[in-house]
Amino acid sequence: MNNTTTTPALDAEAIIVGTGFGGMGAAIQLKRMGIDALLMLDSNDDLGGTWHVNTYPGLAVDIPSTTYSYSFEPNPWWSRLYAPGRELKQYAEHVADKYALRQHMRFNATVVGAELDEAMRIWTIRLASGESLTARFLVLATGFLSKPRMPDIDGIASFAGKIIHTAEWDHDFSLDGRRAAVIGTGATAVQLLPEIAPHLAQLDVYQRTPIWVTPKLDSPIPRGLRRLFARLPPTQRLARAVSDRVLETIMVNGVVDARYMRILNRTVENICRAHLRRQVRDPRTRRKLTPQYTFGCKRPTFSNRYYPTFNRRNVALITGGIERIEADGIVGRDGRKRAVDTLILATGFSLWEENFPAFPVVGRGGRELGAWWRSTRFQSYEGITLPGFPNLFSIPTPYGYNGLSFFSTIEAQMKHMDRCLSELNRRGASSFEVSQAACDAFTRDMRRRVGRSVFARGQCGSANSYYFNPHGEAVLLRPMPTAEAMQQAERFALDSYVFA
Repeated sequence: MNNTTTTPALDAEAIIVGTGFGGMGAAIQLKRMGIDALLMLDSNDDLGGTWHVNTYPGLAVDIPSTTYSYSFEPNPWWSRLYAPGRELKQYAEHVADKYALRQHMRFNATVVGAELDEAMRIWTIRLASGESLTARFLVLATGFLSKPRMPDIDGIASFAGKIIHTAEWDHDFSLDGRRAAVIGTGATAVQLLPEIAPHLAQLDVYQRTPIWVTPKLDSPIPRGLRRLFARLPPTQRLARAVSDRVLETIMVNGVVDARYMRILNRTVENICRAHLRRQVRDPRTRRKLTPQYTFGCKRPTFSNRYYPTFNRRNVALITGGIERIEADGIVGRDGRKRAVDTLILATGFSLWEENFPAFPVVGRGGRELGAWWRSTRFQSYEGITLPGFPNLFSIPTPYGYNGLSFFSTIEAQMKHMDRCLSELNRRGASSFEVSQAACDAFTRDMRRRVGRSVFARGQCGSANSYYFNPHGEAVLLRPMPTAEAMQQAERFALDSYVFA
């Protein structure tokens, strides 16, 4: 950019925290705009974010691969319609190499805080090592799901066997012949259980909230079709358009628009129930696996192998709750103890507790981002910027996530960055900050839209969904069609910002 020049006092013109797909998308956008003095920090030892950290058995993308990728960087070589996790990691490495991002990356660099120097309009980023780094612009790209959640269960520290969190899988530990307990039945467990059950002598599955599971139309992608995608990219764009439309109908329209909600959600619920009836023999087990909340209140998933796992003789589904964990087993609330030697935690991530934000961020006037978010019931402008935090973009932000795909979220935010920074450059300014009035207006619109969504009009009380913040409000998803979100990212009012 012409308006800012990296001076010796700055370590970078822009610092991005995170080297997952969100961070890489932000870096690509900044480089497109001429900001090459980039530094990308990550606490992990390699790039890829969740696709580097998560390596548990059965890991795969949970929507078609054609949709779960950058639209500007299609991958014609996915092996399956729902690509396995290792291919997502390879795709991340390909993107980093093609767009020359590795040169900007620094790993094993844990950020513990960021603070704005108001007079200089410079961000100082502190690392766990004690080092401090400075930059004009700061991008928070720590992801929505980056902090593993450890369950708060009495006695867990006393367990004498092996404990594995799915986000920290130990591939050197053999499950053969073990008596294991899996805590959690979310999207991770749906992928994991069919893979590990055949290896175990006994598998106890502790379920708090069942999940809606639809049939999974998955298959290998024929080599000939992959070659066609590579030779004629429009054919892959057509395939993506089809999968986008189907997912938009199921995962966006049916959630955010009351006109479709009742009919569509009931139709999908009936499909899920029929899927369950076909695949699980025992009526009692089927009842336990049937959600009592409206489809869409909690992120659903796709699988053809999850339900049949509960037909196995060595698998028990336990829904009565856990009283405590002892050295050699788990005591249920019914007082019965079940012996286990391996404890597998499929308990997800601490979304609201530890990732909004992932570390203290202090802006103008001493405003701390986490405290401000919680005092205001979580808000943002267009799901990316925040009043009181000049020269800051935040990827994991209230009302930022589009229900279609994380990549549609990233690309909308890239468009917003383009428009905002282009105006900054045009004016010859050195800082931008969204006004409180613009943020308030956007937040009011989002809350109004949520009011006509499944989150307000459905039965979500028993969903235990990470879509809801600690105030019980659904502020994670941006409650609008994907196309509208993209348009807003390109056309938002420039006078929403103060440029100086």
